Amino acid sequence: MNIPMNLLEGKKILLGVTGSIAAYKSLELLRLYIKAGADVRVVMTPSAKKFVAPLSFEALSRNRVLDDTNESWADDFNHIKIAQWADILVIAPLTANTIAKLANGIADNILTQCALAYPGIKLIAPSANTAMIQNPMIQASQKMLAIANYEIIATQTKELACQVIGDGAMAEPQEIFWHSARTLLKNDFWIDRRVIVTGGGTIEKLDDVRTISNRSSGKMASALATALFLKGADVNLIATRFESDLPASLHTIEVESSEEMNEYLTDSIRIAKKGKLSKPSLIHDEPISLIQKEPYLFMAAAVSDYLPTHPQNGKLKKESLGETWNISMKQNIDLLTACNKEGIKTVAFKAETDPSVATENAKKLLESKGVQAVCLNIIDESNPFGSDTNCIDFITPSTTISLPKSDKLTLSLHLLEQAESL
Repeated sequence: MNIPMNLLEGKKILLGVTGSIAAYKSLELLRLYIKAGADVRVVMTPSAKKFVAPLSFEALSRNRVLDDTNESWADDFNHIKIAQWADILVIAPLTANTIAKLANGIADNILTQCALAYPGIKLIAPSANTAMIQNPMIQASQKMLAIANYEIIATQTKELACQVIGDGAMAEPQEIFWHSARTLLKNDFWIDRRVIVTGGGTIEKLDDVRTISNRSSGKMASALATALFLKGADVNLIATRFESDLPASLHTIEVESSEEMNEYLTDSIRIAKKGKLSKPSLIHDEPISLIQKEPYLFMAAAVSDYLPTHPQNGKLKKESLGETWNISMKQNIDLLTACNKEGIKTVAFKAETDPSVATENAKKLLESKGVQAVCLNIIDESNPFGSDTNCIDFITPSTTISLPKSDKLTLSLHLLEQAESL
């Protein structure tokens, strides 16, 4: 998925780098931040400079790298001022040694001093040998950090630098980027709100090797689910096709047929409507009652209007079919009409090819399907299926807002601004 160049425009990120072999991946993370429009400053521990030279980070960020040798109190190039400057502190990679230091308030280098001085949310991406990351002292230190305004991006299992396959590898730069963007972009309206998104064209069986489908790519649904993730929502994406590089912590369900999509959609709606249970307070043992926000449903899937009447097992042979094959079809159920939309804000997506009747048809759908809004897009040569850009009209009973053509993630973020008012 393409990252919009202005996604993090105006955001200030302080990137901390410690002495791990994964330090070279921090250059890729920095590149992602810069590409998204963020202003990034880098602070390095002495051991980090053994793996990657500060000049590499300076070349990408266009900012001086702060380390133990160049702190200045004549300007803002010190651990106090740079901590005040930042909107977020991200430490990637974070060694086991620095995990233990942070958990115990030890500030013996410039990076740990910055961490102590920074009061906001700190994202950390550990990187260590499996035995080290699973050491009880490091496990306990991570638990301490988790309750001290540190958010831990989980390690992954793969072949480590010591040529052993195990848990401990730093999360991929793309995943760290998504978590950073979520921290910077989330808002109160969407935080912890349960949202369901359906996407892609359903795939209906003719026999065990042949299917009937449509040209819907699922890109808009993937972009919309990612935008919701960035805004802080609890997202469930049910789709037949997905974009690559989705946030790993975004919940996805892969389906094929409309019957399978309907099954998971029904269960997801039921779960989304359930109120959250009370949970213990971090301060007292008395339960806290949490208010359940009204869930949202975005129906972006292109569900087949007709199904094969008699899907077959095995592979049908052309010798038995003859020179022509007449496929009997029956009308499919309408998932949008059939699903239980009571108590859930619903936004439908409608694709049209005839601009002269598109808006009228979309407005009819508002009443006939019982939805709060319709996203209308016109499919033509300039806006084909599967493109990386889109433009839509966001239609409600009282207004029509035209959202101009842009990449689908940017468009989705604008769409969510409109959806908040439903």
